[in-house]
Amino acid sequence: MKRSNAQRLRDSLENDIINGHRVPGERLDPDTLCREFDVSRTPVREAIQQLVASGLVTVSPKKGTFVAKVGIEQLIEMFEVMAELEGMCGRLAARRISAAELASLSATLERCEAAAAAGDTDEYYYENEAFHECIYAASHNGFLAEEARQLKQRLKPYRRLQLQVRKRMNHSMNEHRRIVEAIVDGDAERAQQELRDHVLIQGERFSDFVASVKSLGV
Repeated sequence: MKRSNAQRLRDSLENDIINGHRVPGERLDPDTLCREFDVSRTPVREAIQQLVASGLVTVSPKKGTFVAKVGIEQLIEMFEVMAELEGMCGRLAARRISAAELASLSATLERCEAAAAAGDTDEYYYENEAFHECIYAASHNGFLAEEARQLKQRLKPYRRLQLQVRKRMNHSMNEHRRIVEAIVDGDAERAQQELRDHVLIQGERFSDFVASVKSLGV
């Protein structure tokens, strides 16, 4: 999947922030970023806007753009809400999905399989985005889908980070297969539960998640 300069810059800054290479309170100077990444001001501006939307940076009028401090408790709460929204989308999709939408969902599953087989976590993440977008569309509930998209954008950096945990991508792929199976079977309750469990951070995943974000200083 070809990514724009703004997307590549955003991903690089996300990685730096999450891995502690850019610390909370650090100023992000646009001119410096232009030189560092050899890009124009337009992709820098777009990348910063996307990072603001995900809560990783803040913009202070007349002062500049700074790396934000995010609390672990707030992140866990957002994941809990995300799990419920995704579960609702899955339940409705199992009841309402069309033949064309099911074909699209199956195609995204195959692309996720290819990315996982290649061990490419970034490519898998973006194909995973398309996978979930298919389920949102198949819910045929525009309001619910938009709420899920907005929260997913806020959690994007941390969802990408999770995929770097050893074996998480393979586990995610297995969860995708079960989700599709439930939707194909028209089993609304199972689809809802599978999607909730797919997103919810609990058990060992909770410990892994806390360990992976501790470099944020939260």
